[in-house]
Amino acid sequence: MATKRWQDWVNLALGLWLFVSPWVLGYAMQEGAAWNAYIMGAGIVVCAAIAAYMPKAWEEMINTIFGVWLVLSPYVLGFATHTMIAVHTVVFGVLVTVFAVWAMFSDKEFEKYWHDSHSV
Repeated sequence: MATKRWQDWVNLALGLWLFVSPWVLGYAMQEGAAWNAYIMGAGIVVCAAIAAYMPKAWEEMINTIFGVWLVLSPYVLGFATHTMIAVHTVVFGVLVTVFAVWAMFSDKEFEKYWHDSHSV
């Protein structure tokens, strides 16, 4: 049985906050930024919830992709000029990415796979 990781619960909380942040922080009318937060927040919650109960590396890889998207999204979706929203999105992207990668490398099976396939 795979070991459950606390990082999955942190990402679940980050995803929940990201999902409600347009209402709490008052940017629900910024369509691109708000929809990005809703969709990415929901996706992070789903992947983190699955990872919390069935820890596998694929959930962490998906959350890593979501995190990287959050870092890039203010520029791609054009809300980088809204500094507070953009900084919030980028910071959450970095946090989600860090916790997903950390959880992935906490997985003994993934660590063994990584070591075996990347040894000199």
